[in-house]
Amino acid sequence: MAEFIQKIKLVMADRSLMVRIGFVLLVLALFRAAAAVPIPSVDHLALAQFFSNNQFFGLLNIFSGGGLSNLSIVMLGVGPFITASIIMQLLTLIFPSLKELYHEDGEAGRRKVAQYSRLLSVPLAMLQGFGLLTLLAQQGVLNEMTTVDRLLSVIVVTAGSALLMWLGEMINQYGIGNGLSIIIFAGIVAALPQAISQLWVTYDPSLIPTYLGFVVLAIVIVGGVVIVTEGERPIPITYAKRVRGMKVYGGVSTYLPIRVNNAGVMPIIFALSILLFPQMIVNFLVQANNVVVQDVSNFILSILNNAWIYSIIYFILVFGFTYFYSAVTFDPHMIATNLQKGGAFIPGIRPGQSTEVYIGKMLSRLTFFGALFLGIIAMLPLIMQEITGVATLAIGGTGLLIVVSVVLDLIKKIDAQVTMREY
Repeated sequence: MAEFIQKIKLVMADRSLMVRIGFVLLVLALFRAAAAVPIPSVDHLALAQFFSNNQFFGLLNIFSGGGLSNLSIVMLGVGPFITASIIMQLLTLIFPSLKELYHEDGEAGRRKVAQYSRLLSVPLAMLQGFGLLTLLAQQGVLNEMTTVDRLLSVIVVTAGSALLMWLGEMINQYGIGNGLSIIIFAGIVAALPQAISQLWVTYDPSLIPTYLGFVVLAIVIVGGVVIVTEGERPIPITYAKRVRGMKVYGGVSTYLPIRVNNAGVMPIIFALSILLFPQMIVNFLVQANNVVVQDVSNFILSILNNAWIYSIIYFILVFGFTYFYSAVTFDPHMIATNLQKGGAFIPGIRPGQSTEVYIGKMLSRLTFFGALFLGIIAMLPLIMQEITGVATLAIGGTGLLIVVSVVLDLIKKIDAQVTMREY
């Protein structure tokens, strides 16, 4: 406790760090202000009734950072940019030129790939905005709109998504932490008072065991995420001795840490993005005039509305994206090459190809346990919702997983800044 208080004092005493934290708070205030500005022609009574009966849009609201619940100008959130980032990262695995640009051209190459993601997010935002507005209009949530009004609304929500993307980049550059994750985190936290008040109003003594079960599940999720996020496997590294003139360099031993979950919270966000996008399209096609399209859409929707099938697909996506994101962010070939260039080696392992295979094997084994844990934790709230019938628990579990991961990442980055200034 004394160490924690000392850290807080160091943070408060560091003017530049306080400026960074203040900048993040200012950006979040702007985001919440924009989330309170609705687009025109919204029937708020119909909107509230629609959200109370639709778990899919409840999850989509979490993913949008809370901007969808009142159809604000930032209703799309950072979803289009995240989808564009997934597409670009998949393309880096397919096209060698993009892979070389991302991995071998350093920071400049990664900035260029990020710029491609930003450009791609604009048409994706327009497509997603048009689909959502059309779907909501068919559900009676939006009042009668002309073609020009709908076009203007699509432009407004696309601009809102681009604004959030820019604010996230500003947090990365001038603030502290991952901007996109912090924006999603802010939307989840901002929805907590409303969720608590809703539980209070709908309080039923017969559901006390359910509430207690959710509290226990929340504690398990928090503890598990902390343990898995902080868990790592140190690989010993030794630097060869080199004689230059009359001095001997090297000969020191250190270690290479490989985390159990290198991907952090991103697999959850990626999985939600991929899982929610087809659901939005199917919900849109259900209203089509073609009978065959309606039948196919209703069949797919019935499958996705089954909590057990939904949970299994969610688990597979989270598991797969954990491996995918770990492969993108942690390249064994590059690590092995850099170790060899620096005159370092793993005791008992030959430098070069053997080192790359060894690191890749360790990464694969550790990622398996991290992916398994994230997948199970992501499934638990949905299974609990199927058992208890309380949809809020399913939404709350996913949100809790994101919140804990973002808070841990933010604390680590603040701690790193404090440690650097101590030195």
